[in-house]
Amino acid sequence: MTKSTGSAAHVAGQMPGGGMSPLANEDLLPTTQAQRHWAWKDYAALWVGMVVCVPTYTMASSMLDQGFTWQMAVWLVFLANCIVLVPMLLIGRVGPKYGIPFPVLARASFGVKGANLPAVLRGLVACGWFSINCYFGALALHGFLNILGMGLAGPAEGETISSSQFMCFLAFWAVHIYFIWKGPESIRKLEVIAAPLMIIASIVLVVVLLSKVPASQLFNLPAKVVEGGPKTWAALTGLVGFWATLALNIPDFTRFARSQKDQVIGQAIGLPIPMALFSMVGVIGFSASAILYGKAQLFPDGLLTQMGSVAAGVGLLVILLANLTTNVAANLVSPSYDFSQVAPSKISFRTGGLIAAFIGLLFMPWKLLATSGGYLFTWLGGYGTLLGAIAGILLVDYYLVRKTELKVDDLYRRGGDYEYSNGWNVQALIAFALGVLPCLPGYLAVSGVVDKASVPGLLLALFDFGWFFSLAVAGTYYYLTAKKK
Repeated sequence: MTKSTGSAAHVAGQMPGGGMSPLANEDLLPTTQAQRHWAWKDYAALWVGMVVCVPTYTMASSMLDQGFTWQMAVWLVFLANCIVLVPMLLIGRVGPKYGIPFPVLARASFGVKGANLPAVLRGLVACGWFSINCYFGALALHGFLNILGMGLAGPAEGETISSSQFMCFLAFWAVHIYFIWKGPESIRKLEVIAAPLMIIASIVLVVVLLSKVPASQLFNLPAKVVEGGPKTWAALTGLVGFWATLALNIPDFTRFARSQKDQVIGQAIGLPIPMALFSMVGVIGFSASAILYGKAQLFPDGLLTQMGSVAAGVGLLVILLANLTTNVAANLVSPSYDFSQVAPSKISFRTGGLIAAFIGLLFMPWKLLATSGGYLFTWLGGYGTLLGAIAGILLVDYYLVRKTELKVDDLYRRGGDYEYSNGWNVQALIAFALGVLPCLPGYLAVSGVVDKASVPGLLLALFDFGWFFSLAVAGTYYYLTAKKK
């Protein structure tokens, strides 16, 4: 079988006697040249649309709540996104070259059936993020309805969500079904329209807050005192983990790029600096709410509702838009492809997206987000460790083992180069386990499942480096055991 590229979409996925391979469907096949029309501006807009969201805002405010100075918080956000941009661009290069999505790329290293493991894990993480963003959207919708005089109640003492907030959660969830049905092109159009509006709204919020609180006062608040001091490495790991999801499935988007240059420039412009700048909005909002209203607000809806009806109404509508743009791009495209990988002949992009949306209903983000530590360390750090191991295997396999050459038609058939042992690459599974399992005790301790005192200090510290450790260990083992091409 000869090496083939995405231009051979008419060959890949076809059975010898005609018909579609059971490992393929129209959504998983390589993109055609006609489908590859995304320019660098589209990727920059995509990233701005995903960056400007409540989780990014909350990431910065959570760091202040965990004892970091605002300077250190913003610097760590910028550094983390420069770090994660590297695997983002490297894995993203697969898209323009071969036109394949992430689950199909994973077949090269994990096997044509073994790719189900990284695909499902990535898909479940996306379902969690989808649920979180639906919750933030629900809070904004709930606040906006109260601006209109609905008089909806918040959670009672001891509760994390009220019944009316839960109904808003369901309503905002339902809006996403439209974009699942319309597919990736509808998402590109949404991002191009929404990105400039969200930039303008963020600038207006900052200007208004700075007009109310002198910058000298705002940026000179003492750092919050927390027991043991701020956890720098754990925070950096969590921040890297924030977009470790997209670092894996970025080929789902770059497969539509006109060229490598478009995806590289667009992502480089759209990720690290916008993340740092929007984290400043979180810093300013968190600090200004403490000065103006006596209580630092982790979430922007809490700040906006205290700023008056006009500011709250406009701001909450922007939050709704921001969470919608982030959710459909970052948290629905990936699981749509990921769950399609499990049974390509039965699960299309649309069906995979609907599965993801319904799984998202099972998460309870109001519990996860009850504390800043739970969000920053438990959620971000936990899944970052899982995805770091997968990224290490993908990068080593594609660049060091295969020298960037894939046999695309073999990715869609049984018995080819990527069959391994009945469709599973055992060495990739071992590499994944070696990268993840040593971090598990630390994760269980941080998440409160086991007593921290029962876990050795070394294992607790190891979890602080989870993404870096799992990527390095999994990648190294895979390289040492893989058959070099």
